[in-house]
Amino acid sequence: MTTAKPAGTETPILVTGATGKQGGATVRRLLASGRPVRALVRALEAPAAAELAAAGARLVRGDFDDPASLPPAMDGVAAVFGVPPAAFGPSGSDTDLEVTRGRALIDAAVKAGVEQVVFSTVASASTASRGSEGKARIEEYLRDHIALPTVLRPVRFMTNYLGAGGIGLDGISQGVNRHLFPPHEPMQIIALADVAEFAALAFADPARFAGRTLELAGDAPTPVEAAAAISAATGITVRYRQLTDDEAAALSPEIAETKRRWQAGHRWHADIEALRVIHPGLRTLTDWLTESGAAAIRTHLTDT
Repeated sequence: MTTAKPAGTETPILVTGATGKQGGATVRRLLASGRPVRALVRALEAPAAAELAAAGARLVRGDFDDPASLPPAMDGVAAVFGVPPAAFGPSGSDTDLEVTRGRALIDAAVKAGVEQVVFSTVASASTASRGSEGKARIEEYLRDHIALPTVLRPVRFMTNYLGAGGIGLDGISQGVNRHLFPPHEPMQIIALADVAEFAALAFADPARFAGRTLELAGDAPTPVEAAAAISAATGITVRYRQLTDDEAAALSPEIAETKRRWQAGHRWHADIEALRVIHPGLRTLTDWLTESGAAAIRTHLTDT
């Protein structure tokens, strides 16, 4: 068994999913605070990996489907940031493979003597969905095996407005944002930078956040209010349209199930005001649009 170095600000943190949304945001946040970062990537030569290296991260190759590649990446790190190692098959989410991948990461952390793992999964509702089952099993395994576990459960990302609206769900296509949510009911959202901020807070004070599960959101506009805010910030008219049941079913059985659960009242339940006590800079949608979102949306719509 490898003995981990004592945790400290000079000791690196390993970030998995580093070329993805949450991982990338967390890498940037930790580097900005002066914390050394190892970025776990599957391909060292990938453009997104090169950007992380240019920002100051040390790249290490690793793959959840190759468990032997994980322990070397963790040798001497103070902590690990993990994201859902999602897997999909012909019928949708492959829960068993997702759990196998998550357990491989946790087992490697245990083998390396890493005591703190911050794992970001997905926001919960009053009933579990098929897509959340694997994440719940990974969370349980994490708590059973890691001394200082913290679970972050973010809701829908504000950057989803930059998504692939062409598939018929989310993003903005031809001036329309389409989604499952009722148009005039609150919809919780969060900025990626704030997910990274909560991760950084946990790494800075492991004892305070050990054993905690935080449902994360920063704002709760209605979809119609969000479209109006985007229109005002970008100068581009955007409207919202809720998908019909038939349209949701045509996309996938899981999307149709999510719509049915939402209509039945099973909603996200982050306590935004309590989160703002922990992180006073928690961004609203307007904050995100002013900071970077409006410019990104304008660029995205111009290029598509």
